[in-house]
Amino acid sequence: MAKAIVVGAAGKMGRRITQSILQTPGMTLVGAVEREGHPAVGKDVGDLVGEGSVEVVVDSDLERVADKGDVVIDFTAPEGSLRNLELGVRHGCALVIGTTGFSPEQMDEVRALGPQTRCVMAPNMSVGVNVMFRIVADVAKILGEAYDVEILEAHHRFKKDAPSGTAVKLGETIASALGRNLEEVGVWHRKGLVGERQSTEIGMAVLRAGDIVGEHTVIFGGIGERLEVTHRAHSRDNFAQGAVKAAQWVVGQPNGLYDMQDVLGLRRH
Repeated sequence: MAKAIVVGAAGKMGRRITQSILQTPGMTLVGAVEREGHPAVGKDVGDLVGEGSVEVVVDSDLERVADKGDVVIDFTAPEGSLRNLELGVRHGCALVIGTTGFSPEQMDEVRALGPQTRCVMAPNMSVGVNVMFRIVADVAKILGEAYDVEILEAHHRFKKDAPSGTAVKLGETIASALGRNLEEVGVWHRKGLVGERQSTEIGMAVLRAGDIVGEHTVIFGGIGERLEVTHRAHSRDNFAQGAVKAAQWVVGQPNGLYDMQDVLGLRRH
C-alpha cells in the first residue's frame, strides 16, 4: 500500500489527484498540503473534493506531514516544487513532480537533487501524451530534413507559462531525433518581415483561451502534403491518473531522476 501526500491539494489538479488516490486500490492518502493562509487549510480534504470525510486535514507545512508518506505528489510552482524536492531528499520521500515553467537554472537544481531520492518529473503525466513523445520522434527520424516542423499548443486562460512544458518537450524530442538543438533552432514568435523560413526551424505557436484543458499538435509539413499528430485532453483526469500511476511505480525504484517514459516502459535503451 503506497502512502501518498498531495501538495497543492485544493487546486484544480490537486483535487483531481486527491480523488484519484482515494479511488485507486493500493493507494492511501495520508497527507494534504496547501499554502499558508489558503482557505482549505484545516479542512478535511475528502470533504473538499466531494468524497466525504477521510480524516486527512489540509496542512500548511509539508515538513509536518512528510514522515507519514512514501511519496509526495506536487503540481504547484517551480519555487515550491524545488523546496519540496529538497525536503523529500531530507526525509527520504519519493516525489512525483508535474510542475512546469522551470528556468534553466532551476532545472540544474532538479538534476542535482533528483538522483538523491526517487523522483519522477514530467511536464505531462498523460499516458497519451507520452506515447505522442515516442511517436513524433519516430516520425521525425523517418521524414528527416525534407519536412518542416511546427508545434501548436492551446490551454486555458489561467495558465501562467508559455509555451507549455509539453510543447517544449515535444520540440526537444523532435530536435534530438533530427540531430538539432531546440535552443538554437526554436522559433518562439514571428512578426513582421521575417524572411523565408529556414529548413531547420522548429516553430512554436501558443493559444490561451477560455477553459481549454490542453491541446498539442505537431505539424510535419512537406511539399504537397502534411502530417499532423494531435493530442487533446478532455479533462484533467488523465493527468491525475498518470500522476498516481507514477507514484505507485516510483516508490519501488532505486534513487534516480525519472520521467513518464520510464514509468510507462517507453524509454529506448
